Amino acid sequence: MRRPSASVLLAAALCAALSLPAVAGGRDDDTHHFGVIGHSFDARSDKRFRKALEDTSDKTNAFVVVTGIKHGQESCGDRVFEARRDLVERVRRPVIVLPAGSDWTACRNSAGRTNAVERLNRLRELFHGEPNSLGVKKLSLTRLSMSPRFRAYAENAHWTVGKVLYASVNLPANNNHYLAAAGRNSEYEDRQVATRFWLNRLFTLARGDKLDAIVLFSEGDLKPLTQPEAPSLLRRGSPAFDGFAATRKQVQALAKKFDGKVLLVDSAGLGKGKRPEIEWRGNLGHLSVDDEAVEVEVKPGSTSLFVVKDAAD
Repeated sequence: MRRPSASVLLAAALCAALSLPAVAGGRDDDTHHFGVIGHSFDARSDKRFRKALEDTSDKTNAFVVVTGIKHGQESCGDRVFEARRDLVERVRRPVIVLPAGSDWTACRNSAGRTNAVERLNRLRELFHGEPNSLGVKKLSLTRLSMSPRFRAYAENAHWTVGKVLYASVNLPANNNHYLAAAGRNSEYEDRQVATRFWLNRLFTLARGDKLDAIVLFSEGDLKPLTQPEAPSLLRRGSPAFDGFAATRKQVQALAKKFDGKVLLVDSAGLGKGKRPEIEWRGNLGHLSVDDEAVEVEVKPGSTSLFVVKDAAD
């Protein structure tokens, strides 16, 4: 029997290799970058916002997270909302928009009455109505609104890159839109129920998939590294009531049971001369970006895992 030639054997081996399913490379293959744009608006112009979008769009970021779409003194009308949506849609990278308090919590109608919930719902329609990101290049998202019980909360979304689960959480900066008024604070209380469910789901997914980290994006600063306080005698209607306290306590408890790192990213202000940097306490980290545009490198297998850079560099 004639033995096959070496060239025939090599060709057969190549065909067999190509027919096998692709095998993920080493952990270094999961290295990636993402951009975060803090609340970079002023009342007169969106020039700084446009510059921030340009800086993050030119990078090889897997995605860009934008904190809010307008200044608090700008109109709450559809014209502003739609103009910013058009601007974001032209960005080359996938863009995920977080609702900021200045986008909706202080909005009022022509009669001077609050229309915060109506404006938030309009933001949801324009910026969170599809099962994917904004931007020229799309990123598939899983939205909380896919759960029948929480159909309204489309702004809460999660996605995975490599071994990291990313998620947005609607926690506006103005004390989480807690209103110190008599009666039921319905918007805040209903959203708290949705947030509690959302966080439990995120950590369950991350544990089940044995992921390296969870990154949570919000506008408001939970102050996640704050030590738990003794129960307060202050009543819930007190002006000193902390609208973030329950969520902070939940995140801290969930992080303790999670083997990987948990990073919270927000657009809280920084002191004069300070630059965005991550502060860690155990596996729980916190990054405030103020109104800066920053880039974060994710390096699986490294001690820090996350490295903060200036997006304009």
